[in-house]
Amino acid sequence: MARVRRLMLVAGLTTALGIGAVLIAVGYRLFHSGEAAQAEAAAELPAGARIVSTVAAGDRLAVTIELPTGGAEIRTFEARSLKPVGRLKFHNGR
Repeated sequence: MARVRRLMLVAGLTTALGIGAVLIAVGYRLFHSGEAAQAEAAAELPAGARIVSTVAAGDRLAVTIELPTGGAEIRTFEARSLKPVGRLKFHNGR
């Protein structure tokens, strides 16, 4: 009987330790997930260009630019760091 009690005590303590670790991990994520990283960046536009629209989709930010040559361009950035990810240019068929 003493051996069974000792095994039950070990199993109970192990279970309590595991549940405590999960609760600590969940609490840490809840209280530290709200911190937003601030990013600051500057992108140069061609002379005479203007921004037509901006769209945030998931972890990307897309900026549509109207070029003075008559074309358009879409520049894509990472939402958190504002690092450029891609550029897509549209030209008139002239």
